[in-house]
Amino acid sequence: MHADVAGRGGLPESAEAVVVGGGIMGASIAHHLAEAGVTDVVVVERDRVASGSSGKPVGGVRAQFSDPVNVALGARSLEAFARLRETTGADISMERVGYLFLLRDPEDVPRFERNVALQNELGVPTRMVSAAEARRLCPYATGEGILGAAFSPDDGHARPAEAAWGFLRTAASRGVRLFENTAVLDITTTGAGDIRGVVTDRGTVRTSAVIVAAGAWSKQVGAMAGVDLPVEPLRRQIAITRPLSPTPPRVPFTIDFTTSMYFHNHEDGLLLGMSDPAQEYGFVTDYSGEWLAGFDDAARVCAPDLVGLPVDHGWAGLYEMTPDCNALVGRSRSVDGLLYATGFSGHGFLQAPAVGEVIRDLYLGVPPFVDVASLSVERFDTSPLRREFNVV
Repeated sequence: MHADVAGRGGLPESAEAVVVGGGIMGASIAHHLAEAGVTDVVVVERDRVASGSSGKPVGGVRAQFSDPVNVALGARSLEAFARLRETTGADISMERVGYLFLLRDPEDVPRFERNVALQNELGVPTRMVSAAEARRLCPYATGEGILGAAFSPDDGHARPAEAAWGFLRTAASRGVRLFENTAVLDITTTGAGDIRGVVTDRGTVRTSAVIVAAGAWSKQVGAMAGVDLPVEPLRRQIAITRPLSPTPPRVPFTIDFTTSMYFHNHEDGLLLGMSDPAQEYGFVTDYSGEWLAGFDDAARVCAPDLVGLPVDHGWAGLYEMTPDCNALVGRSRSVDGLLYATGFSGHGFLQAPAVGEVIRDLYLGVPPFVDVASLSVERFDTSPLRREFNVV
């Protein structure tokens, strides 16, 4: 299906830049570089395109965040996703049904009010709604403990793998070369600390620029060049119900903020998800259904009609977590020629189009549309952690 995108033959001996990671982030970066005329680019992917985290998220897209940089990245990406069929030909089945954060903790209400005010200042049409309006927007939200909610109609969900392939097709049409099933073994540098090349299990590519976009595997890739990228893998699981009768009403992407229990439409059923507070870091990607008991406990409180829904199947994927749940986006100060875009802590797909723009501009040495200095990895050396509040 996508044979026209894959690189032909062996790896080239050299390239202007090498992108490590063929998920949505690497694909967006390659697309934006090529769009700017940087076409001597090689993308290497250890498995298949979108086979890691990009192939397994729920595909939420939103601009509802507490940090202004995250709001800007989310809003910019929403605009790009809306034009993606026009710009890449990709059908990502974008459903702008909105995001609805259900609030049950009295302390969360003023925090969300402040976040909504910030989002409104930045042009995002979020609004606080009453418990009654939350039930109108999502008929499942009937729990008596719901105090109110935050809702943005521009948010929704889409298909990450299709978006990744769309970006890569346009990049390939401009000359970017993609190599799947190609594992990076080392990143070599000169004595002065400049990037010299990328060693893979299929050969070595001489280059002066490496962009690390390897998701949950980025820590190991960064270490090859002597750069510490504090990213840890964390399993997250979702389930798909059987077709339901009657067919569920069309609802927003709805989250119980207290527990992170969430759900939205999926064909004739629902997609269900929730974080597991007992889950430890690690590369665990097998699916197991024990977390559904916690989902039912949360649903009894805020959406009782969801308790005990018949599950057809499910899958597990990896969040790429950082200590403050904010991404790592920037250019290394210690290794010249190394850039990184990783650690999105569950927000990678929804920020990918905008981050592709940002990395392109950092590579070209021009100011990006938003200042991402606060996302530099060096923030952990000097600054107190500023945790992103709106984490799902």
